Amino acid sequence: MSLPLQIGITGGIGSGKSVVCKLFSCLGIPVYNADSRAKWLTNHNPQIIESVIALLGNESYTREGNYNTAYVSSLVFNNEELLKKLNAIIHPVVMQDTTDWVGNHAGLPYVVKEAAIMNKAGDRNSLDYVVVVEAPLELRITRILQRDRRSEAEIRAIVKRQVSDEERKKVGDFFIQNDEESALIPQVLMLHDIFKTGKRSH
Repeated sequence: MSLPLQIGITGGIGSGKSVVCKLFSCLGIPVYNADSRAKWLTNHNPQIIESVIALLGNESYTREGNYNTAYVSSLVFNNEELLKKLNAIIHPVVMQDTTDWVGNHAGLPYVVKEAAIMNKAGDRNSLDYVVVVEAPLELRITRILQRDRRSEAEIRAIVKRQVSDEERKKVGDFFIQNDEESALIPQVLMLHDIFKTGKRSH
């Protein structure tokens, strides 16, 4: 049985990539959220837990056994070398988890992977196409202010740390405008028609 096409969906904070993924999900397409799955694995995968504690110490996890994000962030925030080592522990496990997940959906025309950071299709990943969800910056900030308990200054700092819109454009094969002027559903349906043929880009 052949493996499905792998479609990456990415976009800056507040762009609405999760809404787009929900629409694909409504069409019966399985969605893998790389960021939340990585968090789950960091909390539950014995291999990751053991290696993170060996690298960063017992305080990396709370007494309840939860990943201590604040503590770990404080250690790796300005330490590029340490961050690389941490990523080298987590990323291979997430990659294997993704591969297993895709394998579980063999026979389907395509599956969707959602992630905040993404390379171009075929660039150190198994993606066939990348869809970039776009929205004007001010609209994105308004959305996050309504959704999260964050100040505008905090949100702008997060946006600054993320990949720029120009850089994100370079990785996209398709673009969805989520600017509240362009209708979202027809854009998703158009891509669904393209992807369900199962034709690979490379």
